[in-house]
Parts: sequence; structure tokens; C-alpha cells
Amino acid sequence: MNAPQPLDRFRVLDLTRIRSGPTCVRMLADWGADVVKVEPPADDTGYGSRESSDFQNLHRNKRSLTLDLKSPEGQEVLGRLIDGADVLVENFRPGVKARLGLDWDRLHARNPGLVLGSISGFGQTGPYAERPGFDQVAQGMGGLMSITGLPGQGPVRAGIPVADLSAGIFCAMGILIALLDRDRTGQGQWVQSSLLQAQIAMLDFQAARWLIDGEVPGQAGNDHPTAVPMGVYPTSDGAMNIAVNGNRMWVAFCDLIGRPDFVDDPDYCSARQRYLNRDKLNAQIYAITRTRTSADLTQALLQAQIPCGPINTMDAVFADPQVQHVGIVTEVDHPTRGLQKVLGQPISLSGAEARMRRPTPEAGEHTVEVMTELGYDRTEVEALKAKGVI
Repeated sequence: MNAPQPLDRFRVLDLTRIRSGPTCVRMLADWGADVVKVEPPADDTGYGSRESSDFQNLHRNKRSLTLDLKSPEGQEVLGRLIDGADVLVENFRPGVKARLGLDWDRLHARNPGLVLGSISGFGQTGPYAERPGFDQVAQGMGGLMSITGLPGQGPVRAGIPVADLSAGIFCAMGILIALLDRDRTGQGQWVQSSLLQAQIAMLDFQAARWLIDGEVPGQAGNDHPTAVPMGVYPTSDGAMNIAVNGNRMWVAFCDLIGRPDFVDDPDYCSARQRYLNRDKLNAQIYAITRTRTSADLTQALLQAQIPCGPINTMDAVFADPQVQHVGIVTEVDHPTRGLQKVLGQPISLSGAEARMRRPTPEAGEHTVEVMTELGYDRTEVEALKAKGVI
């Protein structure tokens, strides 16, 4: 028998689409929450295909109920779901949410203990509140594209949907905080995150360079924005990442590459001087690292306790022995698609684990099951099916 999971006492209603919302809900589902994914009767996934690897990756460990939220009967079913739920997560624009009766005031009045998680493009209020949001738009508006890429290259998007993913993760964190607070107060809260806010929060020290130092960061390419030498270095058989940080590492690195004279060189003797003379220093380092293989250089750097590593393609990532050891890849046996490999959670707890309980559901796969739990009998379910409500 499977052991209890940390969130298995909570029911979550998932009214989200695309990526940010499903990312939030997936975190809760993986840790045991009973997630009911509410979908329209017409199978519009927003992903191109329900069969896509993207959709399968985002919606595991959920049950699917198809429901027409615009019909009076659908609203009645949704109301019963809300009455028994702990959390509702949605990523509608504020105006759409209000039209569907999913605004905070009405939900809180109906179920005071409900935690509402809302993800938007730009926030629930303000001049951009009704704008549609998209990850790359948030990357641009949130500053990320101005600091990504090679110097002078022009704006470059990050290779993953940073705004979507971080907004979802921040929302999941807020929901867990609200559930903890509910234990104290008995009241639910409205948790809000947005792609724009999440993207700006992820700027971290780059934002601090402007807010505190008054410096507008630019593109640094494969170099670290402020630390030198830290970045991608060529080798005789490719390239690798090397991260030299702090005086101890700098002295060890200079000895390792056969240039102990760099330690006292006025152009390189401090972190500030190395930053100011980055191009000249890197050119000399490149000339040395190009004469050594990646494996040879990696071994020498690790012996000197200097962080380094390969630049892997996706196949190499998942072939790496440490990646295999930490177990971030999980296998699930899908009833129609067979054995699938999926990304697991990057979090581990000493007394519990995130588990694959069920594969991504077919649209409406659990409609009858959930409706029965809500108290509908077979005749009522069939009548609602006939009307296209479920």
C-alpha cells in the first residue's frame, strides 16, 4: 500500500491552461493533492495536441472532468466542486474570471476556507491587467531579453519559458503558505502571481545592479555578468564551463594553467581589475585551454576544487551518472501509450516523496467518477451528458 503523501488531504480544482497554471498545479499534484482538472467539453488543450509530450509532461497525477462553465448547469456543478475544495487555481484574465463567477469576493463568500491561486500576464489590477500574457512577451518586458545573448547581438529569449515556469512555481509556493496560514486562521487567501512579476523577480542580482548601483546591465554572452574568469572556455575537443570565484580559486587556477604571474599582475590582481580587463584576460586563458582536452582540464580543475563541467546536449544530460543517481526522471505506465519517461520533482524530502500515481488523463476520463462523488446519480449524469454540459 502506498504511504500517505504530504498534500493528500487537499483537493485542488485546476481551471488552468497553457503552462504557468499547469506548472503550479503539477507541483501540488506530484505531492499527493487530489487534483480535478476542469476542461471544456470540446477538447481544446492549447498545446496543439493532447498527445504531445508537452501536454503529457504538464498534466500527470490529475483527474479530468469536462464541464461547460458557461451553462447554468455547469455553474451548478462548479459550485459543488468549490464547496468541497481547498484550492482553486486559474489563469483567466480578470474580466473573464468575473464573468465566470470566479472572482475572489464571490468565491470567498461561498467557501471561506478556499485558497484561490490566480496567475495572470501582468497582474490583477493596473493598466495592463486585461492584456493577454505570453512568456516571451514577459521575458522582453521584464528585462531578461536585454541581458541574454552575446554583447551587441540584440535581444535574445531564454531557451526555456522562464516567466511561465517561475510564475507557476511562485504561485504554488504562495498556495502552500496560504494553506499553512489557514491552519491558524481558518480562512483562505487570494494568492496572486503574474508572468511579469515573476520574470522581474528572477532578474535577482541583475535587478540589484540597477536598483542599488544604478547600473544598466547589458548582454554578457557566455561570460558571467560580473565574475571573471567564469564562463565558457574552448578546449582542444570542444568547450566547457569554468567558474573561478574568490581569491583562493584564482590563485589555484593561475597555478593550474601555468601562469602564476597573473596573481600579482596589476590588471588581474583583484576581482574588480579582472572584470575591467575581462577581454584581455580571457583571450590569454583561451589560448591555454585550447591546448588541453575537456577531460584533462576537468580532472585538473576538480582536483583544485574549482567548479567546472561539460556543456551537454539533452541526450547527454539524461545519460549523466549524477542525473541518473538523483532520480529526476520517473517512469509511468500509461494504459494506452505504454511506458513513458517524465521529469519528476527537483525536491526531495527525508520522510516523503513525490510519486507518479496516474498518467495524464484523457479529456473527461474521470467525469462520471467526480460527478458521483459530488452526489449526482446516474440519471442526472446522463442528462447532463445529453445536454453537452459534461
